[in-house]
Amino acid sequence: MTRRDWRAGELRFLLVALTVAVAALCSVGFFVDRMKSGMARDANALLAADLVLRADGPLDASWREKAEALRLATADTAVFPSMASSGGAGSVPATTGLVSMKAVSPSYPLRGQMKLFRGDDAVPSKGTPAPGTVWVDANLLAARSLTVGDAIKLGERSFRIAAAIAIEPDRGAAFMNFAPRVMLAASDLPSTGLVQFGSRITYRLLLSGPPEAITSYQHWAEERIAAQKLRGIQLESLESGRPEMRATLERGERFLSLVGLLSAMLAAVAIAIAARRYLLRHLDACAMMRCLGLTQSELTRMVLIEFLLVGVAGSLAGVLVGFGAHYLLLVWLGQLVSADLPAPGFAPALQGLAFGLLLLTGFALPPVLQLRGVPHNRVIRRETPPPRPATLATYGLGLAVFVLLLLWQARDLRLGLLTAGGFLGALVLFALVAWLGLRALRLLREASSHTAWRFALAALQRRPGATILQVVALSLGLMALLLLTVVRGQLIDAWRAATPPDAPNQFVLNIQTDQKPAFAALLARAGVTDAPLYPMVRGRLTRINDADITGESFIEDRAKRLVEREFNLSAVAALPPSNEVVAGKWLDDSKPQASVEIGLAKTLNIRVGDRLRFDVAGETVDAEVTSLRKLEWGSFRVNFFVLLNPALLTDLPQTWITAFRLPPGKEALIGEMVRDFPNLTVVDVGAVLRQIQGVVDQVVRAVEFLFLFTLASGVLVLYAALAGTHDERIREAGLLRALGATRRQLSRAQWLEFALVGSLSGFLAATGAAATGWALAQYVFDFPWHFSPLVWLAGMAVGAACALIGGWAGLRNVLRQPPLQTLRNA
Repeated sequence: MTRRDWRAGELRFLLVALTVAVAALCSVGFFVDRMKSGMARDANALLAADLVLRADGPLDASWREKAEALRLATADTAVFPSMASSGGAGSVPATTGLVSMKAVSPSYPLRGQMKLFRGDDAVPSKGTPAPGTVWVDANLLAARSLTVGDAIKLGERSFRIAAAIAIEPDRGAAFMNFAPRVMLAASDLPSTGLVQFGSRITYRLLLSGPPEAITSYQHWAEERIAAQKLRGIQLESLESGRPEMRATLERGERFLSLVGLLSAMLAAVAIAIAARRYLLRHLDACAMMRCLGLTQSELTRMVLIEFLLVGVAGSLAGVLVGFGAHYLLLVWLGQLVSADLPAPGFAPALQGLAFGLLLLTGFALPPVLQLRGVPHNRVIRRETPPPRPATLATYGLGLAVFVLLLLWQARDLRLGLLTAGGFLGALVLFALVAWLGLRALRLLREASSHTAWRFALAALQRRPGATILQVVALSLGLMALLLLTVVRGQLIDAWRAATPPDAPNQFVLNIQTDQKPAFAALLARAGVTDAPLYPMVRGRLTRINDADITGESFIEDRAKRLVEREFNLSAVAALPPSNEVVAGKWLDDSKPQASVEIGLAKTLNIRVGDRLRFDVAGETVDAEVTSLRKLEWGSFRVNFFVLLNPALLTDLPQTWITAFRLPPGKEALIGEMVRDFPNLTVVDVGAVLRQIQGVVDQVVRAVEFLFLFTLASGVLVLYAALAGTHDERIREAGLLRALGATRRQLSRAQWLEFALVGSLSGFLAATGAAATGWALAQYVFDFPWHFSPLVWLAGMAVGAACALIGGWAGLRNVLRQPPLQTLRNA
């Protein structure tokens, strides 16, 4: 029977739908599996050690003495952002830009291996940069038209570029790593003059040795940190790996898996429709076999074995397609993903097989069970019995499988249930609008005398259930793609338009107090007038009211991170521009007071009247919260989470920060600024945002690739719904042709029907995508939103094209059968 059904084409579509569903998930599964395997393989290299002690300031000698007592190998690194100048000699233009400095001790790295470029090959390095030389990222050489051997100035000293970095073991994924790396010997760092008060430097003590010694040191360090309530010191171990990288990978895995699963859910609808068609076309054969003595149990086993064969074959095909598709994911993610990843394991393949069989069980079992109950007299009376209660209950099984698979992929009850609810809600909403659209088309049918038009509208209304299903499935697939293509572009354009035209594009940090007059004079000579200087100190929040706080005091991850880090505190007498007091009163000099940004206040549960305590360079600063402020982050001006009374910072060591707009043609000012004040850090906001946008674009392209599966699933449902009415359409076409309709009229009616379904689907998809874009702009990004007709034009055009292709594939043989044969078969 399986062989006969395959030759008749009964199982091909079921196989294709199952293949698409499994491929959508396996493509993500293989990709994530390789990423996780790479992290496990390179666990030591991700730390460049067995254990790392990370601190915001230099560690005292006791930490190193304990390591020496346990005979652990040690190495030191110091990482911070700075400015680097190069060129200016010969034909090479002078350039100045932000780099990520890294000073390393001679024993670095303890695990893993640095690799440098020799020509086009990456070769292991021997030691660390020699005194007076630096190693730099290869992209820095290309961006500044430099070559190995050229000079680069860091602070007060020039260095020779000795090599280009190919692989750096513990590069990580911190924000400042968007800037190109410049690595130098730790012994050269003091001569640059870059380490001054207020410099934001991350110090790391790297340790390696026998596992028992590492464990002993880790326990000792954890106990000391807890007992002395040390802040700004954290341990990174092999178990945690790089926590930010693991957290990012886990979030990305869940999101990509949900995208793939939504594609699979649409394909599951196609599977259910195909299984229903299988049921209708096998009723007569099963009734005949029942008359010839086949029992219900034997019939059930026979059909289940056939479906099992299809399930295994479709799942295997999906695994193979997903395996090939994950390579496209790696290519589309570009430089974000290392090409040197381990081969994928068998786990994603086994999960794909299990997923395919679960999907087939949940969505194809009800029709199979209905075949079990086919009566003998079906041979004579040709009646389809109503589904039994047990058969109807199996549709609940399909819904349960859907929710369980969502929870499996999300690994989060709330996220999984929200996704399931959103998916089902979109189904209901689109179905309602499609039904209303069908009602509206009835009026158009009466108003037109065109034969093909009337035939098309009659066909849509004759099968409202199938039509609504076609519209809903195609709308969901198109909406996902429109949201990530056209609407994404509109969101980015609106975001750019929301930025004021005079917004600052340069931030300058680490200005020392004695440099203020000369720095202000330099800006004045360059014609920069709007560059207010703000004092800044770094302080750690240690108490709210009478309660000491640590990261463990909060549940939310963002709150934990905020409490564990140092805040940038400032003091101003007047309310700064782009700040608005939304609760309480602005600061006065009557007593120590603080004004807190409202988002931070909500995260840390701070209210007006609360008392805050900060630890600033060992000094205690107490202040009462008198106001909450709303900030315009899009203004790109200097903003602070916490502002204090000016008197509170008078006796504390502080640096200064400013932001200004660099006029076109004044780029040489940055080079002059860094030359006169080598300790300054200048951040070109425009360049950083462009780099971040490049990363976002790569990620979005990868997600768009996955949503192609969603669109394919939508077209599959359209095809399945059309194929499900194939036999009925043949009978209708034969009867209409017998009554005088021409083949050309019926063909035009079919094309019109497909165009209407596709256009309505595209319109619904565009409306949903535009509404989502508006909601994001209004409630998430907080900038104006302008609806563009391009979204609806693109949606309707693509929808019509998809429907025409699916309709042609599903019904191309309907009009080929002679009317006489159709009437005889009836």
